[in-house]
Amino acid sequence: MPKKRCFFGERPFCKGLYLYGALALLLLLLSSCGGKETQGREETMIAGDSLIRYAEGLRITRSEGVTLVDISDPTKPESEVYRYALVPRGTDAGGEIPEGYTPIEVPVSRVIVMTTLQLSNFIKLDAVDRVVGMPSTHFLFNQKMLDRLAEGKARRIGIEGNFDSELIMALEPDLILVSPFKRGGYDALKELDIPLLTFLGYKETSPLGQAEWIKLTALLLGKEDQAEQTFDQIEQRYHQLQSLITPDLPRPKILSGELHGGNWYVVGGESYLAHLFRDAGGDYFLRDNKESGGFYLDFETVYSQAADADFWRITNNYKGDYSYDVLARTDARYRDFRAYKERKVLYCNLSERPFYEGSPVEPEVVLADLIHAFHPELLPDHTPVYYDLLTREK
Repeated sequence: MPKKRCFFGERPFCKGLYLYGALALLLLLLSSCGGKETQGREETMIAGDSLIRYAEGLRITRSEGVTLVDISDPTKPESEVYRYALVPRGTDAGGEIPEGYTPIEVPVSRVIVMTTLQLSNFIKLDAVDRVVGMPSTHFLFNQKMLDRLAEGKARRIGIEGNFDSELIMALEPDLILVSPFKRGGYDALKELDIPLLTFLGYKETSPLGQAEWIKLTALLLGKEDQAEQTFDQIEQRYHQLQSLITPDLPRPKILSGELHGGNWYVVGGESYLAHLFRDAGGDYFLRDNKESGGFYLDFETVYSQAADADFWRITNNYKGDYSYDVLARTDARYRDFRAYKERKVLYCNLSERPFYEGSPVEPEVVLADLIHAFHPELLPDHTPVYYDLLTREK
């Protein structure tokens, strides 16, 4: 009987080939047993790292069967972390929820919002029909939401610190979005046995970071793809506008705010507003300040630092035609500010423009307004949406 030969005609090589083949087969079997779990972990890490790119107070990671959400105050790195596990409605994912995470079934169909910023996310995602309650209709412009309130499909639930618990229970919400750092009343909500989710988008100091919280709202609503597409468009346009601001451009100095009760409320140099001014090619008068929150200054301090500011940003809810004459009658000393003299007051009337329900999810529009004011030659055809230069004299 002829000897069985290897392809290369050497028995030592053949023996090695058999051994190599057996080893390869063993490795293949081992990888096939553990491959699915390893691949799942890899996909989880990729999704978790890429889903949130700008928001500092929000982390979203995916695990098999659940989405884990970590929420914290972006201005205080050592603050409490609120942890939630979003579980597909009607499934049992109890074994997949890590310790310390509060389960919330999604998608939700009945939600109570506590701020207009939260509502802005629902408006942007065309999901106002999911909102069944809110504290106040002050500064509310969205017609769909106004209609829901008028028809009784949504209700006012009282003000912070004095919520109507019986009404809230009657609305049978799946979820209540809360902002626990505001005026209060949230301890009473905890006793209602309704899921609460802490929503801290308003604490973000980056315009794109604040807008990115729409991704969390989308996860609650089952509109992830829509939110990703929407945010990508916001991000792209924002960066396009930023690219217009070149190093050779002059950078105007910007003052913001007014006197109220003898004090001038300002925000720090690391605030959301300061970031917007910087991205629009301007320098906030407190740009060297390292705070992100708000605080009060006296008139003399503001005057010494910002009387020479090129522009003056003002927002209020004046009833009637706001003008330079109205501004000067508020405090005659305003006439001494350069921005007043040169008629460069950048104004938004909150009673006429949907600032609170629109600007949080339209930072690119706000940025365009500011660039149009600070550097009009860059966007000559832009029509202001939120901010416009005040032109009325009386």
